[in-house]
Amino acid sequence: MPASPAVEILQALIQGLDPVSGAALPSESVLHRAEVLRALLTAVSALEQCAARAQRRAQMPGNVGRPWSETEQAELAAAFKAGETPAALAGKHGRTLRAIEARLERLGLLRPEQRTTRGGFIGVSDAAPARRVRHARATRRTHRIRH
Repeated sequence: MPASPAVEILQALIQGLDPVSGAALPSESVLHRAEVLRALLTAVSALEQCAARAQRRAQMPGNVGRPWSETEQAELAAAFKAGETPAALAGKHGRTLRAIEARLERLGLLRPEQRTTRGGFIGVSDAAPARRVRHARATRRTHRIRH
C-alpha cells in the first residue's frame, strides 16, 4: 500500500472516524485510548519520514552510497589530472560533488583547503591521534574522580 493512502487511513482513525464510511467510531472503541492514539501518530510520522527520505533519495545521483571500484577511482584520478572539474566529474560518475572531492582528497589529488564542500576525508593516520587525545582526557577525568 502506498504511504499516502495508509496515512489517510491512520489520520481518519486518529480523528475517530471509520476510514471507509467516514462515520464516527463508537466512544468505547480502543482507538480513543491515549496510548493507541500515540501509536497511530507515531505510525503517521514514520510513514511521512519514509516518504520524505525516498523523495530525497530519488533526487540524488545514481551511485550515491555505492562503494568505489578500483577502475572508477583510476578513471576519476585520470580525468581530474587531465583538467576536468570536480563538478563535471560528479555528473560523469553519478556521485555528489562532496563525494568526488572527498575521494580526490583521499587519493591525494586535492588538499582540504581546495574543497568547495564542507567536511573532509579523515584518513586513518589523522583519526588515530584524535582518539588518543580523547582517551587521554577521559583517563585524566576518571583518575581525578577516583582519587
